[in-house]
Amino acid sequence: MPDRVSVVQSSHNVTKTRGKEHVLVPLVAVVIVIALTVVVVLMRLYRISDFPPGIINDEGANGVDALQVLQGHHNVFFAEKASGREALAIYATALATHFLGPSLLAFHLPPALASAGAVFAVFWLGLLLFDRDEQSGQLRPWRGLTVAGVAAGLMAASIGQTFLARGGFRANFLPLILALSLALLWRSWGHNGGRKTSWWGLGLAGACAGLLLYTYIPARFAPFLYLLFGLSFLIPFGAVAKARVKADWHKAAAFVAAAGLVAAPILIYFILHPEDFFFRSREISLSLDSHRTQLGAFLNNVVEYLLIFGARGDRNWEYNFAGKPLLNTWEALFFWAGVAISLWRWRKRPAYRLLLLWLGVMLLPAMLAFNRGQGPNSLRIIGAAPAAYLLVGVGIWETARLLRGRISLNNATAAAAAVGVLVTGFILVQGVIAYRTYFYEWVGTPQYYAAADAEIAEAAQVLNKQPSDAKSVFLIPYHLSNGHYGFDYLYQGDAPAHVIHSTMTHLPQRIESILEANEEVSSVRVVDWNNELGWIGGGEEYTVALLEKYGTYLGSEQHEYFQIHTFSDITLDSSWTFYESLGPPSVDYDGGISLLGIALGKGNTQLSTQQQINLGPERTFWIAKQWQTAPGLDKEYAVSLRLHDSEGGGVYQRDIVLLNPNYSRTSNWTPEQPVETLYHMEIPPDLKPGEYELRLVVYDYESLKPTVELGVWEPEEVIANLQVSESH
Repeated sequence: MPDRVSVVQSSHNVTKTRGKEHVLVPLVAVVIVIALTVVVVLMRLYRISDFPPGIINDEGANGVDALQVLQGHHNVFFAEKASGREALAIYATALATHFLGPSLLAFHLPPALASAGAVFAVFWLGLLLFDRDEQSGQLRPWRGLTVAGVAAGLMAASIGQTFLARGGFRANFLPLILALSLALLWRSWGHNGGRKTSWWGLGLAGACAGLLLYTYIPARFAPFLYLLFGLSFLIPFGAVAKARVKADWHKAAAFVAAAGLVAAPILIYFILHPEDFFFRSREISLSLDSHRTQLGAFLNNVVEYLLIFGARGDRNWEYNFAGKPLLNTWEALFFWAGVAISLWRWRKRPAYRLLLLWLGVMLLPAMLAFNRGQGPNSLRIIGAAPAAYLLVGVGIWETARLLRGRISLNNATAAAAAVGVLVTGFILVQGVIAYRTYFYEWVGTPQYYAAADAEIAEAAQVLNKQPSDAKSVFLIPYHLSNGHYGFDYLYQGDAPAHVIHSTMTHLPQRIESILEANEEVSSVRVVDWNNELGWIGGGEEYTVALLEKYGTYLGSEQHEYFQIHTFSDITLDSSWTFYESLGPPSVDYDGGISLLGIALGKGNTQLSTQQQINLGPERTFWIAKQWQTAPGLDKEYAVSLRLHDSEGGGVYQRDIVLLNPNYSRTSNWTPEQPVETLYHMEIPPDLKPGEYELRLVVYDYESLKPTVELGVWEPEEVIANLQVSESH
């Protein structure tokens, strides 16, 4: 009798506990969602129209293509700009631009919203994966809330994810769509916890899976995740596996059919244009690593990307703050604990198995790509980040259970208080730290403005307000690139505007061709950057010098980042050059190329190569050369400009591949036709004052073997004597 009373009492307590949980679990979930919303709004959306203050050049291609979409030009893959772009982010930007106009807000809002949505998608997925026992199907709501809340909180407050979200990267759509697809697939498959199969849910899960191919290149690995996860249920293959295939093949077919239907347009495009599918992959192939074999480069990447979990991170200021790892030290400890527990429970816990497969498959694209000296690339692993955060949540939950002697929280009120307070507090504390890092330690630094190309956005906004017409031309000299997609998206003025590389080899010809393309030019307005913008690199003085030489200076306007100089009466009757005539030396080389003459100068003043040149504190000058190749030349040549001190020691060197105005290398030049090249030299500020020789070496770009002067048989030619003064 006492045993029966005990059983009844125990049953009553369980029922009472479940009744309380029925009320408390949704309440705690709402509190966690509110905390997530606060952090997401602050880190992803707060003043998104102002921070960051510009558009990164490569990402600006999305904006330019979005403008084309609004003009009726539609594609499933935009191949022309920046190594090719998937369509989803472009159409989202087009939608925002339609309502908000070309602006920083319209450009940055869609990726930021996608990143914000990914936080809540990961929270939902975490609840689905961990709110029930995998074997019995019994509810485990506190486990689900803990794992999901920790994972979503880490993602919301991640400084690296904040950089990517606010940076306008199309990659932000990948974690959102992938998390939604997995959540819908898990929820709709049926059986777990008595859930019935949802065919609509399976169709939506498949549609999201197909949509992944329109997000970002690493999403092309996602099909392997679905395949491997499905096959993992068939190990070991036997009678049980066969029965499972027989029972569930129609669900898999529905999922695959929906995915294939959505992905069909881009798959057909890549079948018809395979070069577009492989183009970017070739650009970042491991074979580009000149210091290692491909296997060595891959193994080096494996180490780099494993160290991102707690040791060191991406050093690219566009993607991350101060090289911070994806997870800090204590987060990494729980992450590795989660990995270990998931490996231990691999066979019996599908949720743990999914996280490990997700992490491994979505890290692989980054590990197979060549990193150019910036350490691990956080953008390329954005698809793996949610799995990493969920594994941290798993590690925290399992560690807490272990420390409590595996005693569960039977008191619903105590469980609610523990999970609600700890998880919510964790999210808010992480949010405060991230907010302080971004808005107080990052915003306003030189790296902040440089990473966002803020000066280009400011130029576009200022020029939009300038009175202009089709007969005026704006020139924006820019040392970092020839053209800028962010500027092209933001600038909406009537006058043609061109971002030109300020120190390009053929600057005079480039400017002349721009002006000749206009039927009539009434004025040319040149942006001249302020000297304190050191990250731009300078060189705009060469454009100003050319306009002073071939036009009439009218005046200047001062703005925050730059001045605008106006010129009129532009002369286009003769070819533009910095020099009036070429002087010695002229050199015939044994490799089938000849130097016909050189000219040196500063600004619009040509200097004599026969006299010592005093550079002054600016330490900059230009050097023009005229070349000619012999018939049958099949080599690609480069030049090396070298400074030697009075004792003959080399102190500075600049190497440049020889290109004609069409950017063709010497093997493709027209034989016996003169080709001019122009180089802008800037002597390092730390070089000691004194007398130096400037020497020229011409060499085979492939073999690095120098060619020598006929009759002299020496590779080096002295072309100028320089007097270097103290720098500013």
